[in-house]
Amino acid sequence: MSSEGRFAGKVVIVTGAGSGIGAATAHRFAREGATVVAVGRTEEKLRRTVAGAPDGSTVVAHVADISDEAAVTALVEAVTGDHGRLDVLVNNAAVATGGTVEHTDTASWRQIMSVDVDGTFYLSRAAVPHLRAVGGSIVNVGSVSGLGGDWGLAAYNAAKGAVVNLTNAMALDHGAEGIRVNAVHPSITVTEMAGPLLADESLVAAFRQRIPMRRPAEPEEVADVIAFLASDDARFVNGVHIPVDGGLSASSGQPRIF
Repeated sequence: MSSEGRFAGKVVIVTGAGSGIGAATAHRFAREGATVVAVGRTEEKLRRTVAGAPDGSTVVAHVADISDEAAVTALVEAVTGDHGRLDVLVNNAAVATGGTVEHTDTASWRQIMSVDVDGTFYLSRAAVPHLRAVGGSIVNVGSVSGLGGDWGLAAYNAAKGAVVNLTNAMALDHGAEGIRVNAVHPSITVTEMAGPLLADESLVAAFRQRIPMRRPAEPEEVADVIAFLASDDARFVNGVHIPVDGGLSASSGQPRIF
């Protein structure tokens, strides 16, 4: 349930905003009054996000590769120059490739690390001085794959695990400066990125067996938690990790016994 106007007058950057959780998050903040800068690598996708924004809201597209340090610096300078402030950073952009350590090539490893880890670091570093000025917030979009291991996702597990502890470190380092840093950790979600998984009926059935709520998440359900963490409703919440996984992480990992 939304609280209209919680982000009125505030400026929010959302990365990976061309689809899925990023687009849903951009729309959620916009609906609550924020000026949202939707960041992604593909202009066409960002245009769709802008076109789908709530009536009367402000969502601005900005094409940038967050794995490019110079592009990230230019992005934050442009946002603060155009809008005069930055209140919330949502580090959502990510890529994933399957493979064990043995079967992950160097190019795939570097791509995942450069987007999922380097991009989060570059943006957070550039944003901190501006967030400090207003008492802002960072919300990182991790994954249940960062809270535990998966078969055949070695690079993605490593990258999202790094996001977990980077969140912890930033929460410790910047909490006294008035900057809160938290993370959400979805499981399988109905997104473009998860499309190949969702197309595998046997795999979806296996997820339904493991997730107590018996379904994947919708992007909007993750966006709602992100908005909560960034809002004043969570003003004393810092360094937390919220699984948005329908109860998946409540399990000990053992199969159903009774």
